[in-house]
Amino acid sequence: MQKKIASIISTLLHPMLMPTIGLLIIFSTQSHITFLPFEYRRLVTIIVLISTCILPLSVIPIFIQTKIIKSIHMDSSKERILPLLVTGLFFILGYYFLKKFQLPTFIPLFFLGTLVALIISLAISFFWKISIHMVGIGGVIGALIAMYIKYGVNTNMWLLICIGIAGLVGTCRLTLNAHNPYQIYAGLFLGTTAICCVVML
Repeated sequence: MQKKIASIISTLLHPMLMPTIGLLIIFSTQSHITFLPFEYRRLVTIIVLISTCILPLSVIPIFIQTKIIKSIHMDSSKERILPLLVTGLFFILGYYFLKKFQLPTFIPLFFLGTLVALIISLAISFFWKISIHMVGIGGVIGALIAMYIKYGVNTNMWLLICIGIAGLVGTCRLTLNAHNPYQIYAGLFLGTTAICCVVML
């Protein structure tokens, strides 16, 4: 029962959903650095959702059928390499489309930070199984920290919520024996620092 709940939570808070969830959280702060008309916000959210979630997920059945990966869980670090590479290409496509719009600087920087975190995760996956789930939620935390430090936006409430979610996700990944504690902490550190540093530049 415990593992079933952990599996459901891991699926609902999948790393491919984190850029979209992070963007929605950023928009919800209603800060001056991310102010956009509703139609623009909706369009940007759709672009991010398609490029970071829908398109990457659409190729997973092909990888399974061709035996590149055994299952959607991608239990070994080596199985993650090609899916992460393809996901990175879709991220680049999404970033290209976002740059076509006159958006507040913070939004494309947040997206660029997620791409940087993905590329580093890909490099690490050649020799170690870092937690991509924790990279995802760590990225949202990093964006919120950057908003607070660089722009003075009050993100305290969302920051506390996301830290709590990070703890929950980390616990679920450990419960499922998907990672060890070092892989959990490394993923959180990578996601947080990568996006925070890119946005702070």
